Amino acid sequence: MVLLEVKNLCVRTDGKDILKDFNLKISAGEVHAIMGPNGTGKSTLAYVLSGSERYHVTAGQIFYKNIDLLELSVEERAHEGIFLAFQHPVEIPGITISTFMRHALNAKRAHQKLPEISTLGFVKILRAKAEELHIDADILKRAVNVGFSGGEKKRMEALQMAILEPTLAVLDEPDSGLDIDSIRIMAAAVNRLHNTDNAVLLVTHYQRLLEYIVPDFVHIMVDGSIKEVGGYTLALSVEKDGYGKYV
Repeated sequence: MVLLEVKNLCVRTDGKDILKDFNLKISAGEVHAIMGPNGTGKSTLAYVLSGSERYHVTAGQIFYKNIDLLELSVEERAHEGIFLAFQHPVEIPGITISTFMRHALNAKRAHQKLPEISTLGFVKILRAKAEELHIDADILKRAVNVGFSGGEKKRMEALQMAILEPTLAVLDEPDSGLDIDSIRIMAAAVNRLHNTDNAVLLVTHYQRLLEYIVPDFVHIMVDGSIKEVGGYTLALSVEKDGYGKYV
């Protein structure tokens, strides 16, 4: 089943055209990686899919589960199973991780017409997921991302993903600023989530993350559009030779 189909998408922000006739199709069960040099529009795609109002679609279509994604609000996209892991996760002072995640999960369940999970019931879920990801229970009492290291912030996003169980996980450079141990933990969380009913879209500069989350398809993106599509070996060749031949 096709989960996401992007057709001839053109996107503009700050007076500049970023995506130009961009096309992409992702089916359930697949892992896709988008690679490319800085400024080519990789993160723009991630934010457009999540519904950021900063980016303006000037042409093209996006269908998600046969729904016109551009007609859905940010909240509706999240409730329908789209999850965005930020390159630089934001801090939310005054709100604990436990409270934030419980409300997020219950909002999604309300959308699905499922009963709300109690505070005690959620704490059990949260602790179990945190243990799987080797996250210390004490950190769950802190405000969201406040005072966290880069690795801690990414682990929190992995925890959110594990709890919300998205249908389409869009990861914007999840290896940014991480040491090798943190990359392995992030990758393990993604691999644990991934199954035949969902899909993963990775945005990355480098091949090293793809050693742990092996993609079915690698897309080379330059100047707002896809220049070549291949398998994991394409990522290896780019790591060796760079993006010069595509620019």
